[in-house]
Amino acid sequence: MHAAITSYFDVAQITLYLFWGLLAGVVYYLHRENKREGYPLVSDRSDYITVQGFPAIPEPKSFHLADGSIVQKPDARSGDNRPVKASPAEAWPGAPLVPTGNPMLDAVGPASYAERLDIPDTTTSGAAKIVPLRQAANDGFHIDHSDPDPRGMPVVGADGVTGGVVRDIWLDRAEHMIRYLEVEVSSASGKRNVLLPTAMINISGSSGTVKVQSILGSQFANVPSHKAPDVVTRLEEDKISAYYAGGHLYATPERAEPIL
Repeated sequence: MHAAITSYFDVAQITLYLFWGLLAGVVYYLHRENKREGYPLVSDRSDYITVQGFPAIPEPKSFHLADGSIVQKPDARSGDNRPVKASPAEAWPGAPLVPTGNPMLDAVGPASYAERLDIPDTTTSGAAKIVPLRQAANDGFHIDHSDPDPRGMPVVGADGVTGGVVRDIWLDRAEHMIRYLEVEVSSASGKRNVLLPTAMINISGSSGTVKVQSILGSQFANVPSHKAPDVVTRLEEDKISAYYAGGHLYATPERAEPIL
């Protein structure tokens, strides 16, 4: 008589159980790794409550970046300590927040943004990734003759009022796509150039205008600035995009009210 393991064990069933165990381990690992940023959550009941759920936050790990710097995540020192410029609408926990200032500039609701590094995004060679066409033209970038050239077109807000004029185009040299329009606007301090994300625009070649539904014509004057004329940093990009995104809810008082 010959003994065989298959006579005493169901190999297929054991294999299935091992697979389930491996899958559960992978799910646990990924869910834990997902908590390297953004945790622990802030409790609106007490400052002494740690909200991290299951599984707990992983141990700090060092990441070596392409520029030679090293960051550690999670890092309790890099928490967001900005004051929330909004107050709860009601006394119960989880109540919606009502802005106390200009929500489009105060990082509230859809206008919120992450405090990214205040440095430009770069290509693999270390050059600035997003630059104006006046600079990228030296590398052969240009507007195709079959596409409308928005330079010189007026930019019209949701109320039909002109907020500025397009002066240049900012493109992504790594992905070969247009990211922003550079718009000349008039503010209290004089004329200045601001960036307008192309995801927020509709270029009308027939009417020769650039239409923006997220903000009003008068609100272009308050778009966050970028310090350098030919470079935009990661933090500046988030602030600019947040301003236009916030306009979808806060540009007019009516937008913040229920539809029905």
